[in-house]
This record gives sequence, structure tokens and C-alpha cells, in this order.
Amino acid sequence: MVDIRTADHNLGSPGARFLRRAGAGRESSLTTKNLTGLRAKDSFSRGGDARNPRERLFQLAFAAIQWPWLLKSLYGGTGAQKQALLDRVGLPRDALPHLGSWKADTYLLHRIVDEIETLRPQNVVELGSGATSLVIAKALAGNGGGSLHSYDQHEPFVHQMHGWLAEHGLAGDFRHAPLTLRDPAWPGVWYDLDEVPATIDLLVIDGPPWAVHPYARGIAERLFERLTIGGIVLLDDAARPGERVVARRWRRTWQDIDFAFEGGGTKGLLVGRKRG
Repeated sequence: MVDIRTADHNLGSPGARFLRRAGAGRESSLTTKNLTGLRAKDSFSRGGDARNPRERLFQLAFAAIQWPWLLKSLYGGTGAQKQALLDRVGLPRDALPHLGSWKADTYLLHRIVDEIETLRPQNVVELGSGATSLVIAKALAGNGGGSLHSYDQHEPFVHQMHGWLAEHGLAGDFRHAPLTLRDPAWPGVWYDLDEVPATIDLLVIDGPPWAVHPYARGIAERLFERLTIGGIVLLDDAARPGERVVARRWRRTWQDIDFAFEGGGTKGLLVGRKRG
């Protein structure tokens, strides 16, 4: 999920002013049957903001650099691309929300289906629930089964996900993961994960939101040792400056994973494949 909320109401850049006008928070609706807000919920809606003052200041300064990428992410793909995706996995026309903003774009969703069709994964782990969850569950059901394990910081949203998938005869293991965990190798806070599978065939990283810290998604490398041989990592929003820093560090640290940047979508995608 891409959080495009303004970092601070006193921030004066053009991007920050645009983001302040973007909306009042994530709506409860999950499909095009209802409108969906442009902004995600406050990342720390429960339990308070776990960041320290230095991290908050860094995030504010980074917002002045990053806002052009955030504006670009409002575009989620054409209607034809979205319909092609729905037809591809066999979902009804109104099954997904309007894409873009804090939601996945059609490029990421198609690439997820590509990898599921090729890998036939047993365990898919997803950081940040949403439109990706429904597409993953549907693609798994059509390609030999497999289990979806999805983690999100918003507990009410986690409960909604169960009902949303059930409408389509699908299921996944959705868990609340508050943003309280720290890693000495990275700034910011990350998901406090519960019962992660011992092996992961496909890891989809679509959170935490950048407003937690521009480098926070780097902590996902804690899960790389669980990747099976040939396992795939998909990092969404890889065109953003923060994620580019994350990608450079991963390439240096994880020599057994081949990383490649794909710019076919609106937000950029980093694809990693674990070698034997």
C-alpha cells in the first residue's frame, strides 16, 4: 500500500500541499462499488507513533524530494489493463478498487500473476494487504493452490480482508502486524510479525508506507533467508528514492539473489530471484 498522505501540515512544498488535499483517509470500501479515498490511514493509528524525533525529521525532509514520485503513483493503469487482469484471473468487473494512489497498479498485479503461474508457490508472504491480496489468492487457486500469508498494520482492515476474499470463495491467513519492531541495520520501525512460514516461495513487499521512514522496507531482508531456491522477491514502488537506496544495499548484502529493476509500471518494481 502506498501512503501518499502529507508528512506534516506545515510542510510547504507543492507536493506536500497537493497531498494535504488528497483526502481524509482510507475508506472502508474495497471495490469499485463505492468510492475509495486517495490517502491511506495514519500509519500509527493504534499504539502511537513509534518513530524517534530524528526519524520524523528525516521523513519530513525526504518528502520534499519524493513528492514527484508520489504524484506519479496516483495513476494505477488503464481501464483496459485492469479489465485484462480481471479476465486473466477470473474475477468480476467490480472486484477491485480504483487502482493507483496507495493501492497497487496493474503492472504489479500482472507481474504477481506471472510469477504465481511460473512458480506455483506453496507459500506467498505479503507485507501490506490490499488489492494484491485478492489477486494473489485468486491466482493461487487457479495454479495449483498454495497459501497466502498477509500482514498489515491496520487491525480493522485485516478483518475486512477475510470478508472480502470470502465473497469470491477465497481465503488467506491475514494477521495484524503493528509497526513496532526495530532492526539495528535500518532506520524506522517495521512489522511485528506473527507466525511467518519457515519457507517462502514468493515475497511481495508493499509496505510499510513511506511515511514510516523512506528506508523502512529495507528491513524486509530479515525474511530473505527463508526464500526457497528460485524464490522471488517483489518490491513495489521501487522507482522512489528511498526504495532505490534499499535496492542498492540489498544488492551489496545478498549476493545469492539477482535483483533487477523493472520500469514498466507507474511506480517501478524490483524483482529478486534467489539462486541455487
